Amino acid sequence: MPDQERQGRPVRGPVPGEPMESDAERRRRRALFLRELTEARELRARVQPRRARAARMRRQMRMRTFRW
Repeated sequence: MPDQERQGRPVRGPVPGEPMESDAERRRRRALFLRELTEARELRARVQPRRARAARMRRQMRMRTFRW
């Protein structure tokens, strides 16, 4: 994917000689990533309460105006 290379993101594919990653391992890494992401968001909300409140209000307004 040449457009990913242009945007500065390395394109990763299977590495020869390295075993394929199992679904369980991928899910474990994903769960760890999501836990760390949630923790980082909570920390940011504590450190920047005004911005966190404004973001929460914007999110609520977006959900109120969302049409199912």
